[in-house]
Amino acid sequence: MRTIVITGASDGIGAAAARQLASSGDRLILVGRSPEKTRAVAEESGGEHLTADFARLDDVRELAARLIDLTGDGGIDVLANNAGGIFGDRTPTVDGHEKTIQVNHLAPFLLTNLLLPSLLRTGGAVVNTSSVGHRLFGHLDVDDLDNARKFSANKAYGDAKLANILFTKSLHTKFHADGLRAVAFHPGTVRTNFAADSSSVMRVVYQSFLGRFLLTGVEEGGSILRWFIEGTPDETWFSGAYYDERMLSKKVNPQVEDADLAEALWRKSSELVGIPAS
Repeated sequence: MRTIVITGASDGIGAAAARQLASSGDRLILVGRSPEKTRAVAEESGGEHLTADFARLDDVRELAARLIDLTGDGGIDVLANNAGGIFGDRTPTVDGHEKTIQVNHLAPFLLTNLLLPSLLRTGGAVVNTSSVGHRLFGHLDVDDLDNARKFSANKAYGDAKLANILFTKSLHTKFHADGLRAVAFHPGTVRTNFAADSSSVMRVVYQSFLGRFLLTGVEEGGSILRWFIEGTPDETWFSGAYYDERMLSKKVNPQVEDADLAEALWRKSSELVGIPAS
């Protein structure tokens, strides 16, 4: 029996994947911002549930501590960093960071690093939900991760999803030899409440009648997340890679291939969340 942690599991593809994994025999620990919605998904899937708001890094630290207590010496086999979203105007969190980069990148970066001993103990896998938005909108500047100079919801989201892929590559570079595997993927343009609170033009697609024609179903998106969770690393999928749905993708932002940028992002992210840079 494996121990699988899924963040962003209160709805969308995280909830769908959890329900689909209900019969797997694995131990599911589901994390969401809404206690009521996360509990409901846990009851449907036979999993355990924890609550954390990724807009608060103290919540992430507390979450990591609770996960370590819950899993003990058994460790964590799969960490699915699935929480995220696109938001409206540039809004600082209580930690002083722009919300998009914190929720989509800094919070999962911190959580993963705090759980590294548990993941390394099992030779575990980190599955990062990214987006094709990294290629459409992203252009990362590690000295301005908060996009203070010129903000747009699309660029902030694109930068954060680009950061997810660079983080994946760094995890592979730093820890693959120790048994850790990591992958990033675009789940398809899934019909959820994504972008509902955003000023982005993507809100028009996701929240209007256009979404009925352009978007794929939540269950299909969940099945793609499940495919990565259940897959055998370096057989089903390759560590350090980015996938468009289930297909290995070469259509990436050129910054994805910048190893120096990946290392600079790791160091900057470590500084911003207050952990040593490995």
